[in-house]
Amino acid sequence: MTQALPKLLTFNEFIEWYPNNGKRYELHKGVIIEMPPPTGSHEKVIAFLSRKLTVEFDRINLPYGIPKTALVKTPSAESAYSPDVLLLNFNNLDNEPLFQKQSTVSQAASVPIVIEVVSTNWRDDYYNKLRDYEEMGIPEYWIADYAALGGRKFIGNPKQPTIFVCKLVDDEYQMTPFQDNTAISSPTFPQLNLTAQQIFNAAN
Repeated sequence: MTQALPKLLTFNEFIEWYPNNGKRYELHKGVIIEMPPPTGSHEKVIAFLSRKLTVEFDRINLPYGIPKTALVKTPSAESAYSPDVLLLNFNNLDNEPLFQKQSTVSQAASVPIVIEVVSTNWRDDYYNKLRDYEEMGIPEYWIADYAALGGRKFIGNPKQPTIFVCKLVDDEYQMTPFQDNTAISSPTFPQLNLTAQQIFNAAN
């Protein structure tokens, strides 16, 4: 007896289906994924990072902003992610065909930085999203693993809270880890005054 494979959705079908129930969903290679409810610590880290980046791009008067909810559509597979922190370049949004009606970006020029705050589904952040953001050409991707949930090959054994800044070089991400009181080096914001420990403290 053969079993029918589940129907994979296109991005347009996903957008048409998306319910207004207060929950967050992503599309992973045509499969709808309900995002786990965030913890208080997770939300505090998101709020802290959003504030720090907002202060910095406002200080140097860049046309950037952080939306409440928006999707990043990947170029190849039928995938669309809802990042924890999505920094948008407003100057490129007129070139985004999906932004006005669907609050979705698909061009790297629209996304100076994307940040995922790691939760229990850590493999998505370290593998799937890293690969897809890299392929999309987003110049800077942060993995904020404040609770040390990722694999030991990434954050050590014993595991340690780690912030990864992934910089796109020759179409590939170079991952630089930051722990403890190490100052974070951001290619987009070279004067950003922020340490890994400050991010970890925000979760408390």
